[in-house]
Amino acid sequence: MHYMTSSRRAFIIFNYAFLIGLSLLCLLPLIHVLALSFSSSAAATAGYVKFWPVQFTTNSYHFVLKKPEFLASVWVSLQRVSLGTIVNMALTVLLAYPLSKEVKAFRMRTYYVWAFFLTILFGGGLIPWYMVIKETGLLDSIWALIIPGAVPVFNVILLLNFFRGLPKELEEASFIDGAGHWTTMWRIYVPLSLPALATITLFAMVGHWNSWFDGLILMNSPDHYPLQSYLQTVVIRRDLSLVSQSSLADLANVSDRTSKAAQIFMGALPILLVYPFLQRFFMKGIVLGSVKE
Repeated sequence: MHYMTSSRRAFIIFNYAFLIGLSLLCLLPLIHVLALSFSSSAAATAGYVKFWPVQFTTNSYHFVLKKPEFLASVWVSLQRVSLGTIVNMALTVLLAYPLSKEVKAFRMRTYYVWAFFLTILFGGGLIPWYMVIKETGLLDSIWALIIPGAVPVFNVILLLNFFRGLPKELEEASFIDGAGHWTTMWRIYVPLSLPALATITLFAMVGHWNSWFDGLILMNSPDHYPLQSYLQTVVIRRDLSLVSQSSLADLANVSDRTSKAAQIFMGALPILLVYPFLQRFFMKGIVLGSVKE
C-alpha cells in the first residue's frame, strides 16, 4: 500500500480546491448570463438575478428569434464561418509548409516571413482597406467578409513553428520513397499536425463567428449582415429601423441587460457546441510513435 505523507495529502487537497475554484470562475459568469437571458426585464434591472432565472421568460429570445432578419443573418454567418474557415486553413497550410523550410531549401524564406510578419505590426488604415475592397467589387457580398482576412498571419506563424518542430527524418524518408513536397505535406505533415490544426481551426471559426465590425461597414444592406453585426445593430444600438412592427411590442418586455445576455449566450452557443468535438485533438500527443528506432 502506497503511503501518502501529510504534505502530499495537503498538496492534493489544495490542487483540487484550486482547480475547482478556477472552473467555477469560468462557469459561473456563463451561468449568470444564461440566467439573465431567461429572466424578466424588471428582475434583471433590479439586480435580483444571480445564477437562476427570476420570473422565467423567453421574451429576450423571442425578440431576436421571431424576426426573418435574424434568420437571414444566421445564414450569412454560417456561410461566412464555413467558407472562411476552409479558405483560412487551406492558405495557412499552404503558406506554413514552405516557410517552415530552412534557408538552404527555400532561399527567399526569410524575406517572405518578414513580409508577412510586418502586416501584423503595420496596417494601411481603415480607409485604404475599405477603398481596396470597394474597387475590387467585393462590397455587399459574402466574399467581402472572407477574402480580406483570408491569410491569418498569426496562425501561419504558429503552424510553421509547429512544422519546424516535426522530426526531419520523416521528410527525408518520404523523399527517399519518391514522394514530392505535395505528398509530404498532405500525407506526413498535415496528419501529424492535427492537434495544431484543430486549435487553429477553432481560432478561425471563433474569429469569423464573433466578427461584427466588418459586416457593418462592408454590407450595404441589413439583409446581408452576419449575425453579430445584426445583433449589434438591433440589440446593442437598438436601431428600431431594423425591427419589424410585430416586434415593437416586445421592446417593453426586453431590457438592455436581458437582451445583451441573450446576445452573448447565442453568440457563444455555436462555439460551445463545436469545442467538444475538437477537444480530443488537444489531448493527443504531437508525434507519438512517429519516429521508430
